[in-house]
Amino acid sequence: MEAKLAQSLQFSITCIDSEKMVRKPSGLLLFSPRASDQKRLQVHISSHLQPTRTASWHKPAALKVSCSYKNFPDSILKSGSFPASFDEAMILKNKSEEIEPYLNGRCIYLVGMMGSGKTTIGRILSEVLGYSFFDCDTLIEHTVGGTSVAEIFKLHGESFFRDNETEVLQKLSLMHRLVVSTGGGAVIRPINWKYMQKGFSVWLDVPLEALARRIAAIGTESRPLLHHDSGDAYAKAFNRLSTLLEERGEAYANADARVSLENIASKLGYIDVCNLTPTVIAIEALEQIESFLKK
Repeated sequence: MEAKLAQSLQFSITCIDSEKMVRKPSGLLLFSPRASDQKRLQVHISSHLQPTRTASWHKPAALKVSCSYKNFPDSILKSGSFPASFDEAMILKNKSEEIEPYLNGRCIYLVGMMGSGKTTIGRILSEVLGYSFFDCDTLIEHTVGGTSVAEIFKLHGESFFRDNETEVLQKLSLMHRLVVSTGGGAVIRPINWKYMQKGFSVWLDVPLEALARRIAAIGTESRPLLHHDSGDAYAKAFNRLSTLLEERGEAYANADARVSLENIASKLGYIDVCNLTPTVIAIEALEQIESFLKK
């Protein structure tokens, strides 16, 4: 299995000032002329495993403002449904510039329950920090020949999936300047924490009710730990998520920083966390990382 993963994720690392590299949208790293006299850094990502980067946010035609958050307006539109407002994007950019020097190129690992928005928030953070983005589940799917996570669970079992997950995290932990979205169950193996502790871990803590609504609306076909439960979509999602949180709650709490959507909503005066935009959540993530770094 390690050989297979090596074929999909190959890299060699030479320490060099990241400011002397030019990052291409495809995920390739090239030296700028200032670094031409130094040893070339070679990073090879196979074509089907190129790290994704988010497109630039564009200001929407209109936004309804219901309250303010640290001097910038917040849309009441649902999380993940619309682009960030210009003001939110500027706050995010400024905050990223404040903490980027303290990160020193270390990776950021997002942990949390399925449906908590790790991929969405991860892409936003990677874009604003100039990092590359990787989704562990996607990497595992490519490692197993393009098979979906649900099919991997069905054909090979959860243990097989977790073994591949650990191998992927081990490989990624050797790299720098990445934002990594981990699977919901990545936290249950202590060895995975060993790899994630080489960077910073951030727990996206979303209320179970909100998670269950999101998953019920999308469907459980891609969620192997939920798909076989019977009953109403929301009820079975909520019940299963409750059990999983009981099993993983203490593990999630090991993260360096916690982003509580309930706390953010409370500061904004919202009842429903679904009123939070992804950019507002990303800003809170950066603030929590900053607090951890300045301890």
